[in-house]
Amino acid sequence: MSKKPFYITTPIYYPSDNLHIGHAYCTTIADAIARYKRLAGYDVFFLTGSDEHGLKIQRRAQEAGVTPQQFVDKIVDGFRNLWQKLSISNDDFIRTTETRHHEVVQTIFQKIYDQGDIYKAAYEGPYCIPCETFWLDRQLVDGKCPDCGRAIELVQEESYFFRMSKYQEKLLAYIEANPEFIQPVSRRNEMINFIKNGLEDLCVSRTTFEWGIKVPFDTKHVVYVWFDALVNYITAAGFLHDRNKFATYWPADIHLVGKEIVRFHSIIWPVMLMALGMELPKMVYGHGWLVIEGDKMSKSKGNVIEPVALIDEFGADAIRYFLLREITLGLDGNFSRDALIHRINSDLANDLGNLLHRTLNMIGRFNGGVIPAASASEAIDDELIKLARNTAAAYEASMEKLEINAAIKEVWALIARSNKYIDETAPWALAKNPEKKDRLDTVLYNLAETLRIVAVLISPFMPNTSPKIWAQLGITADFSQAKLSDAQTWGGLVAGIVVAKPEPIFPRIEDKVEEAAEEKVPAKVEATAQTPAASPAVAAPAEAKPEVTIDEFAKMDLRVAKVLACEKVKGADKLLLLTVDLGSEQRTIVSGIAKHYEPESLVGQTVVMIINLKPAKIRGIESRGMVLAASSDDGKLALVTAPDMVAGSKVK
Repeated sequence: MSKKPFYITTPIYYPSDNLHIGHAYCTTIADAIARYKRLAGYDVFFLTGSDEHGLKIQRRAQEAGVTPQQFVDKIVDGFRNLWQKLSISNDDFIRTTETRHHEVVQTIFQKIYDQGDIYKAAYEGPYCIPCETFWLDRQLVDGKCPDCGRAIELVQEESYFFRMSKYQEKLLAYIEANPEFIQPVSRRNEMINFIKNGLEDLCVSRTTFEWGIKVPFDTKHVVYVWFDALVNYITAAGFLHDRNKFATYWPADIHLVGKEIVRFHSIIWPVMLMALGMELPKMVYGHGWLVIEGDKMSKSKGNVIEPVALIDEFGADAIRYFLLREITLGLDGNFSRDALIHRINSDLANDLGNLLHRTLNMIGRFNGGVIPAASASEAIDDELIKLARNTAAAYEASMEKLEINAAIKEVWALIARSNKYIDETAPWALAKNPEKKDRLDTVLYNLAETLRIVAVLISPFMPNTSPKIWAQLGITADFSQAKLSDAQTWGGLVAGIVVAKPEPIFPRIEDKVEEAAEEKVPAKVEATAQTPAASPAVAAPAEAKPEVTIDEFAKMDLRVAKVLACEKVKGADKLLLLTVDLGSEQRTIVSGIAKHYEPESLVGQTVVMIINLKPAKIRGIESRGMVLAASSDDGKLALVTAPDMVAGSKVK
């Protein structure tokens, strides 16, 4: 049976300058959708490209002392490099300077002219060069472009006009009859109101510059850049040059665009298609902006974030995950370096990375690195298996509705439950009892199988991470052949395969801080207790501190915490990073005890900590609390533990 086709496009980006993180956001969304559809068994055609004509490009080239073609060639090379670094899986990259595109634009322009929907007249009015947009006087805001807020120029020239007004009622009727055509609903309502205010005929040619596609029957005119650009979607789909391909993929399933250009895609483009007697795209989706402290990115404001440097520093998958997880599609979303680092450390290093590392370590320690078979199930295992199956179903439902961050949240709920499953089943305790070997094997298998499923589900978002997880699990199958159905069936992992040595897939991100900051991370309570050393000597009395009342003492919230994971803080001899369970939540703590404890020895211990201490940021890590220890004058140190208490118990 042939696969169902699916055609998704991004806007074709304008090469007047390098792309910023907002462009990367749009293309990452489209790529995640395309990858998901491939995973679900669709025949996907994913298009992106560059829109290379217009007065703005001509002027930029003149300023640079090069030809327009030379100018755009260099910048478009940067586009391609960015998409490669970001692991974008587009099937075609179209440039409006290509011959195939010129032929389609001229053919369409001629056809619409021949049927009387394009006519010659004089144009006089405002024009925004940065946006390449014609405006009416009544549409300006304080005499400036209503889209970008910049100054306009008054243009007066002979032009050809497209009879947009002729199709006003037909377009309005189509939009009202097809509620999914413009999404989200807020954009749909905006476009309906815009149309009801009246469509003006559109100026579709220029004579005051040269850089563009010539009007076929009047070569002193060049085709208006937006008329030219919009046609790219059918050029790349095979119009004129590959009719079988065009019949397969057109109409497009989704045109994904920024909200500022929804009008061009949901009004001008559909009217052009109506004039040609062609089917309209199934959906135009206008996503929100990626903003910096609530303000749209702009070169003039100096707040543009360059994506290449971010990818080089943090990796493509981390950037992709942040953009897709942090922002609800359709709404504006804020970008900040601190938020990015928090997501990497919390979601990727602590949650996903920790689950993988702990699972592989335990399989290595307790079963010689071999994935065992499950044979002794209990109710808690059934609960995990049920959640894994439900996660795959909820994930699919969310992705079909383009609720990408909701789908990610579903997967991370499964990851969180798996980390808790480790604590509840306590494999390290099972390993001490030979009679519990079957139970231990079942727990280890379930953890590895969950990770196999997680790898499949996250692959549209983090395509480089998923094959790494499979490889560390010892799965030799080609991950590129993975299917959504692989995540919908429990038991796909074959027992008996040998896992690889665990390697961190997302090391924690640590900002450089002054050494003095480390000195503010004590993990001790001065005490007159006997030291843990063999010597029976008693420590000298600690320096007396002012008396406190019982009410003052009660302000400290002391709890029992179970150490789930522990590792050394990179570049810091004194510091350990602990992940602890407080019963109702998990926290990370930076503790200055690295010279007294090996990280592995702390996992599974129940320690006492103060949980309402003001958070501190140490080497870029947020430490939320302090573990308590006793110390002696000779430098000995021992943690305060509560071995028989449940995580979260209060210390009074």
